[in-house]
Amino acid sequence: MAQLIFTQQLARFLPVPQLATQAGNLRAALDQAFAGQPRLRSYVLDEQGHLRANVVIFIDGRRTREREQLDDALQPDSQVYILQALSGG
Repeated sequence: MAQLIFTQQLARFLPVPQLATQAGNLRAALDQAFAGQPRLRSYVLDEQGHLRANVVIFIDGRRTREREQLDDALQPDSQVYILQALSGG
């Protein structure tokens, strides 16, 4: 099963799941994670359901470029890392 891993930057604000999923694409996998932790959605997606500007997702070591549909395919053994970008100086 594909693994969704939320990095610890998000854990400062709320519990973050590590999720094994059979979802076929990124959007479906994220929806499963949000079902278990609804508040997480607003940290990852904006009001239109698009990826927030300060969030980056890597699927199998490659950064996803599609930020609106989030329809990137997942393989059964995919590793998906959801990171909140750090800012400041």
